[in-house]
Amino acid sequence: MSAVTVTGNNGDASRSNTTTTTKRTGNVSSFSQSKGLTAIDTWGNVFKVPDFTIKQILDAIPKHCYERRLTTSFYYVFRDIFLIGCTMFMGSFIPMIENVFLRGAAYAALVFLLSVEYTGLWVLAHECGHQAFSDYGWVNDTVGWILHSYLLVPYFSWKYSHGKHHKATGHLTRDMVFVPATKEKFLEKRNASKLGELGEDAPIFTLYQLVAQQLGGWILYLFTNVTGQPYPNTPKWMQNHFVPSSPIFEKKDYWFIILSDLGILAQLMVLYVWRQQMGNWNLFIYWFLPYVLTNHWLVFITFLQHSDPTMPHYEAEQWTFARGAAATIDREFGFIGPFFFHDIIETHVLHHYVSRIPFYNAREASEGIKKVMGEHYRYSGENMWVSLWKSGRSCQFVDGENGVKMYRNINNWGIGTGEK
Repeated sequence: MSAVTVTGNNGDASRSNTTTTTKRTGNVSSFSQSKGLTAIDTWGNVFKVPDFTIKQILDAIPKHCYERRLTTSFYYVFRDIFLIGCTMFMGSFIPMIENVFLRGAAYAALVFLLSVEYTGLWVLAHECGHQAFSDYGWVNDTVGWILHSYLLVPYFSWKYSHGKHHKATGHLTRDMVFVPATKEKFLEKRNASKLGELGEDAPIFTLYQLVAQQLGGWILYLFTNVTGQPYPNTPKWMQNHFVPSSPIFEKKDYWFIILSDLGILAQLMVLYVWRQQMGNWNLFIYWFLPYVLTNHWLVFITFLQHSDPTMPHYEAEQWTFARGAAATIDREFGFIGPFFFHDIIETHVLHHYVSRIPFYNAREASEGIKKVMGEHYRYSGENMWVSLWKSGRSCQFVDGENGVKMYRNINNWGIGTGEK
């Protein structure tokens, strides 16, 4: 029987609070994780459930990787703000381009560049939420609140729900985002939908779903908790990140949710003044379109970190923190990933084990945990747009026995389900 590891407040394992405990009721253990479990992934390959411990993972990370340097963290904040300022300054010359097609291409490049720079600020605010920015909690929360509010992200609300995601990654009934449907739930929903019967297995339907997910998924998650855990006894309008009494949060979070909402209101006022002073077109090009694409990058990144044809999900009796954190994958995104997105794509597995390690130490720490994880470390160098399509087609629901469920689909990708 393997042990359960207690995790920190941000959903990571830490040296100071790692324990191994076995809770018992009478002579019966309250959990019974099995060792040596296997499952069959979407492609028909054997998946071996990991049995290493959190202690082994933590011992493999060099101690200096835990160091959070305030000056280094602020350097990246000011660097990203400087890049945004430079991009906006260059954009002021675009109206001088006489050719309408070249001018349109220049605006498109401007919007794209601002979107990846805004995403960089998003990632740094994410670091603050995990307390990976510095040793000072008030600094982390102040910087994170400002940066996230600029992008209309409710900082504390996201911090708390995201922390729960880290505490229960890969857990079918406790994880907080991109929770897959079981086979039974998927088929039940499909059979109730005439559209599903007619064309849900068509590639065009997958394309429609992916476009909707990429452009609207983040907003729907904030407002309706889409892809999160269901709360059947709570009205849908209550299941969002802006209502302090939402079931997503604990009672102690109430006033911090209010503070998050105040940050959103303050930014809406900034945008109103921006529009009044600079005009609709300026706001549309320099903030709104980059904001929409920033939301896309966020969904693009997180979906592919947690959705892959080889990735498991666990029922409660077989889930452990170590197994859940291993149910993530590192990918590569060229120059953009390390420079603009601060390695959030390339070192995500490590991030789920110890989220308080700052991103600038994450590569070295990742090399350490790879030695422990061995074949259980997940990495893909495949083009991420190709991976997006594959995951969209193949990762429709999960199915399996022994408490370990793997992705399946009705599209005949991989071993499929045999049911149409």
